[in-house]
Parts: sequence; structure tokens; C-alpha cells
Amino acid sequence: MVIDISEARAYVLARCPVAAPISVPCRESTGLVLASPVVATEDVPPFANSAVDGYAVVAASIAVATQAAAVELPVVGEVAAGAYTDRVLQAGEAIRIMTGAPVPAGADAVVMVEDTERLDDGQRVAISRAVSVGMAVRPRGDDVCAGTRLYGAGIVVSPAVAGVLASVNAAVVQVVPQARVAVLSTGDELIDDGSPLLPGQIRESNRTMLLGLVRSAGCDAVDFGVVRDDEAALEETLRKAAAECDAIVTSGGVSMGDYDVVKTVLSRIADMRWMQIAIRPAKPFAFGLLESGDHQVPVFGLPGNPVSSIVSFELLARPALLQMMGHAIIDRPLVPAIADGALSRRPDGKTHYVRVFAKFGDDGRVHVESVGSQGSHQLAATSLANAIAVVPDGDGVAPGGTVPTILLSLG
Repeated sequence: MVIDISEARAYVLARCPVAAPISVPCRESTGLVLASPVVATEDVPPFANSAVDGYAVVAASIAVATQAAAVELPVVGEVAAGAYTDRVLQAGEAIRIMTGAPVPAGADAVVMVEDTERLDDGQRVAISRAVSVGMAVRPRGDDVCAGTRLYGAGIVVSPAVAGVLASVNAAVVQVVPQARVAVLSTGDELIDDGSPLLPGQIRESNRTMLLGLVRSAGCDAVDFGVVRDDEAALEETLRKAAAECDAIVTSGGVSMGDYDVVKTVLSRIADMRWMQIAIRPAKPFAFGLLESGDHQVPVFGLPGNPVSSIVSFELLARPALLQMMGHAIIDRPLVPAIADGALSRRPDGKTHYVRVFAKFGDDGRVHVESVGSQGSHQLAATSLANAIAVVPDGDGVAPGGTVPTILLSLG
């Protein structure tokens, strides 16, 4: 029975739960998803500090300063970033201060060095611009106040977020771990050692491609190589992969009627569902759970044709892997795009996923055009695609028509 892509997706996602959280140093959390909220325990900055290099002053002392009539003040000290002065600044005095240095007690503003002139070998300063109270002073807690809920669970730790965590001394955080994903290919016909091809042999490509797709989803991709058409060898490899990894990705041997060691072995050792989905390409797809110890490992059986494998990964495997890693957003952006050329097709009861090149037009909208050959075996043409147009059943999309488009990348 042919099923809708939504049914296949729901089946897979329901069996790929979020992994149990772990604790990691904040410096190792970039790219991972927070598993619990983070509340600041410290103010940032922890003290009032200068936003510029210049002179700390009492603003009232230079209220009449202008370029034509500068106000001269004695310089009674200096404070650099990382240093501190316990001198209390008085009206009519100035203290030399560097960016990030603590603002001395008594000072209520900082004059930037560009509005000053150093006099008497630094003993005095001429100030040619009046400033208001608070000028160039960053108050304590100006960025973050202690007790503030900074991030909720489900936030992806970007480099900037990791920096904030460090700034509030959240040295260790709870995150969902990176998924470790086994990738393997099977077949006596596959060659990946660079040797000359013999009759009937082909170069391995799907495994190489899938390793990259798995890594691009933020997973730790583990190469389990090419497994020959031997049931015992394949079962051993699959069980080893399940013991060491959180998920397994294979390609080939999932079509109806196929006699393939992948189907034979997985049907015996895993709880598999072999699907026919109403899409083109990537109609055949398999998914199941392989028991290993006290847990079950998801197995994604992708079609053998490379383009079908890409589409199947994007629609089903990638969202599931992201969900396992705690991501709230598991799908690529889907936007309406303008077809600059016809995206032709014939009615066949399937949704077609057409590989296209997308770019922003002068009208500010996304425009797409076919990359050319759309055969499920024609990887070279698909390799230039940065988007997938979702063309519903029917006669296709005419030039100038609007088509929902999955953005793989732009720019």
C-alpha cells in the first residue's frame, strides 16, 4: 500500500525520542540544544565600567566645556582594564581610564579621549566637550542581571550563547547530546579503493554522500564502510553499529520485490516497516528499531538511487535525527518561490520533489529554476541544487507560477 509522506513522517518521528540529557562544559556546548533553563547567577558586567578610552569625571565639572573654551582638570590617577582604584573622584578632577576599566567612585561620566588634550606630560587634561551624567558608562548588570532567566530548554547553543554562558559563570550546562550515527553501504558491486572497475562494478558514492549529510545535520557520522553481500557479515556490522551508535543509516535494498541481504537481515533482527510513499523520487523507504542492550536504535533504510537517497534523508531521516538531539525546529525552511521556468510533470498520484537552484530576485522574492536532469540516478545535476521544489500532483507549475520550496541553502 502506498502511503502519504505525512504518515511516513509521523511513524518515524514517533519512534525517535529526544535523547537523555548530559552535562558538558559550556565551552563544549556549541551546536547542542539546552535541556534545561539557564538562570544568571551573576551580573554582567559585574561593575560599572567605561565604554571608551578617556577620562572619568564629574559631569558638572565640565558643563561649560566647548572646543573654543576647554575646561582644564588635574589628572589624579589612572585605571586600566583589569585594574582598580580606590580613590574617590572629586568634582574638578579627572582620572585617566581605559575601555572596560571600573569607573572610579565619585565619577558619573567618561569623556572620550578624542575630546581631550593631554597637558603637562599627562598631569592635566583639557576637555573640549561637555558630557551628560552616565555618558560612556556601562552600569553594573547593563547586559544581564543576576536572577534573569537567560535561556529556556530547546535553545540551540550558538557561539554567542556559549559566550553568554561563560560570562555568567554557567560553567557546566545540561544539553541533549550529539547523535552518533552509523553510515554504511552494502553490495559486492561497490568499489571504494580506487582500483580499476571490473565488469558490473561501480564506484561507491552513497555512503560518501550520506556521511556528509549526517554531519551537516549536526551529528557525529561514523563510517562503517562497505559491507559485502554476506548475511553474517552484515548482521555483525549492524549489531556492532547499534551497540556503538544512536542511529543507523543505510541505502539500497528497500524496494518492493527486492531480494537483498539488507532486507533479509533487517527483517530478521529488527522491527522494520517497509514503506512505499506517494512521492517521487524516494518512493521506497524503510524504518525500524534494532534492539541493543537496554535500548532501541533507529534504522533508516534509504533508497539506493543517490538522488532518492538525498530526498529521503531530507524528508525523513534528517528531521528525526534533529528531534533526537532536542531541536525544536526540525525542518528546513519552506517558502513560496517563483518558478522562472516551467516545472513540468504528469499526474501520477505522487508529490514530486524537483531539484532546483534558488536565488533572491530583484523583487525580493525567492526564484527557482530546475537544475536540469531529474532522474533518481543523476546525482551530478542534483549536486548543483540548493533547494527542492514541492510540485503537487497534476501538470506541474507554469513559468511565473508559485511553488512551495524547501531551502537547503541560499547564497
